[in-house]
Formats: sequence, structure tokens, C-alpha cells
Amino acid sequence: MIDLLIIGGGPAGYVAAERAGHKGLNVVLFEKNAMGGVCLNEGCIPTKTLLYSAKMYEHALHGDKYGVFGENIRVDYGKIVSRKKKIVRKLVLGVEAKMKANNVTVIKGEASINGRTSEGIEVTCNGEKHIGKNLLICTGSEASVPPIPGLAEAGEITLTNREILELKEQPQSLVVIGGGVIGMEFASFYHNLGTKVTVIEMLPEILGGLDVEISAMLRDIYTKKGIEFNLNAKVTQVEGNKVIFEKEGEAHTAEGEKILLSVGRRPVTKGFGLENLNVELFRNGIKVDEKMRTNIPNVFAAGDVTGFSLLAHTASREGEVVVNNLTGRNDVMRYNAIPGVVYTNPEVSGVGETEESAKAKGITYKVAKLPMTYAGRFVVENEGENGLCKVLVGEKHGEVIGVHMLGNPSNEMIYGACMAIEQEMTVKQMQEVVFPHPTVSEIFKETMFEL
Repeated sequence: MIDLLIIGGGPAGYVAAERAGHKGLNVVLFEKNAMGGVCLNEGCIPTKTLLYSAKMYEHALHGDKYGVFGENIRVDYGKIVSRKKKIVRKLVLGVEAKMKANNVTVIKGEASINGRTSEGIEVTCNGEKHIGKNLLICTGSEASVPPIPGLAEAGEITLTNREILELKEQPQSLVVIGGGVIGMEFASFYHNLGTKVTVIEMLPEILGGLDVEISAMLRDIYTKKGIEFNLNAKVTQVEGNKVIFEKEGEAHTAEGEKILLSVGRRPVTKGFGLENLNVELFRNGIKVDEKMRTNIPNVFAAGDVTGFSLLAHTASREGEVVVNNLTGRNDVMRYNAIPGVVYTNPEVSGVGETEESAKAKGITYKVAKLPMTYAGRFVVENEGENGLCKVLVGEKHGEVIGVHMLGNPSNEMIYGACMAIEQEMTVKQMQEVVFPHPTVSEIFKETMFEL
């Protein structure tokens, strides 16, 4: 008897499989494409590889600020893409090696749930039936494609995050529909390489859900660099390479050699027999409790398919919660300290409550802010830049409830804020922590003394 069947080899599925296999469970994982899921093959890793190349190019162009000069600095777009593919292949092999090392049986093919039998839960793949005591559904998400008139007729001009990663040539101009995290990262990448970029966003500000003050600061930085932003703008039609949108009651047009659709993602709940289990759905995703259990006994769901927190690191933790409970450790999923990072240049990183979310929940709080330049290491490595560190604490107990930063390398620092929120550390406790000097991370502690 198989202890755990897993459908989907993304961050939720392969992490759960690794943990379960390590603890001695008999695990079978089904993956119809490459191991690693969207994150490794079409999202997190390939986009960050591209963005790092763009960052290196930008540093080389402006090396004179640091007394470093170069000639004939150029971009080889083909080599950037080739490096991206090489890294993805390497990491996919790494995931496969982890499965083998932990005795996980990986079956390549499309799995389909047949339903429950007297023996357990039955799944068919490649014509063979597999029965397991438990089932973990990790089918992930896919790019949302809005019903915009003319979109289908535009053909290869329009791209999602999947197709844009396969471009063999750099477009001279790009219109990005949607100013969320994915849209801004691609806007940053192509702008840094010299592409003319226009961003069209329906909301009043880019990066919806993140700290509004910091989102506005990032937009201002990229506006000065040359990206055109259209906020409070609704796309009404696409005509070939033209995007028509309404803004303040007037019609406007933006043209691009390519058009990137970046208006969010939706859980994948169809095409694998989910209906045969009568699993309850919620907001287009699979409804789960704090232990990632569905309404059907022994059936779990983790990752983007739940439609709750569509982030790779959230998915991995959710997979761990499932395995911990299956192996005797009482564990629950908590979402109060899930970090979010935007890998633009400069980076945006945040965790916990924003001022906007705190107000909406009726949480009384205090806020402290400092420019990143208060950290000497930031000044050393970010000539002419500023940035911001913002800390929110509960007014009654003084516990850290939110931290938001604009500046490099905030993505490598935000985990400290996650730990502080997770452990409900107070301002006084954080002030007593010794930070290494000189590091940019010191800004976190310094901001605490502003409270």
C-alpha cells in the first residue's frame, strides 16, 4: 500500500515528497511536465536568472560611480536566455536527485483521480492504477487570460509569463498589462536591457497588496528611468500590437512589439478528475483547513491550487504541514509571516501587516521609518540610491507586526523580520539583538530605535 500519492511536482509536491520519503513513508509523485513545477521552469528561477543578468548589465553601465570603467558594454540576449535554460536544467536534475535520494517514486505522466475505493484513493497514470492511503493535490496555477476583445486575434504578439521566457530576440517595445509582481519584474528586466516599456494597471497603484508608500516609491524610480505607467486604466481592446485602454473617461492607445498579459494566476482544478472526489472549492481553489485537509478524509491540498497564497515558499511550507501531520507531529499552517519579494532593481521586500491591511483590520499600530542610507553598508554598495525601511508594531504590546523595505539586498534580509513576527518579538527584544557590522541588515535594528 502506498502511504502518500502526490499529484504535482512543484514546490508543494516535491518538498512534501522529500520530507515524507525522508521519514520513511512510501511515496509516489506524479508530474506531467518537468519536476519543479511553474516556479522552477516558468517562474521564480528563470525570471530571477534574467533579472540578475539585467542587474549585472546595469551595474556595468554605471560602474563609473564606483571608479570602474569599461568599454563596449553590450547585451547578448541569446546568451542570457541560454544561461537561463542551463540553470533550470541543472536545478530540475537536482530536484530529481532529491526524489531518488529519499526513495520517492516519480511517475512522469498525467494523473487522474478515479475516486475512493474500499482500499483507499485510486489514481490512474499512463494506464496504470495506483492506490494510496492519502492523497496530496498540488496541481498549481496557470496564468489568467482576461476576455479582452481582440486578444485572441493578436496571436503571437500577446504573451503570458510562459511564452515571454521563450523569446529568442529582445523586443524593442513591450506593453505590460498588469502592474503586479510578475508584470513589474518583466518590465524591470526588459527596460534595463533597453526595451521601451509601458505598464497599464487597473488599480490606483502598482504592486497591489504590498505597502502602498513603498510601491509608489518604486514606481517613481522607474518612471525617472523611463518606464511609462498608466494607473487607474482599464484595457478595453487589443488591435494587433495596440492596446486600447480607458483612463479618466478618455480612450488611450499604447503600442508594443510584444504585449505581456500579467493580470494574475488561477488555481488548476480541472483536468485531473477532482470532481470524482466531491472536494469542496473556495474562491476558485480547493478549500482546506489549517492542516491543509480538504472536506474529504485523507485528501489534502497544498500550493497554488488552494488559491490562497500563490507563492513558492508558501507552497513548500504547506506541503511540510501535510507531512508533519501524517507522521505524528501536530502542525498547522500560519500565514501571518509570509514574505513577499519583488526582484526589481531596487528590490522590494515585505512581510506581515501593511499600514493599509492594519487599518482595514482595525489594528492599532505605530510606525517607524528610516532611509536605507542609515546603514553604512548600503551607502557603500548603492551609490546615489536611497530606499526605505518601514516597521509596524502593535500599539498595545509593542510586538513587530510588519516590515517593508525598498532597497538592495532586502530580499536576503527579510527573513529576519519573518522570524521576529513569527516569534512575536517586541521592539525592546529586537533592540537587544546584536547585528553584524557593517551590514545593510542593521537598518532593521536602527529603525526600531525610532519607535
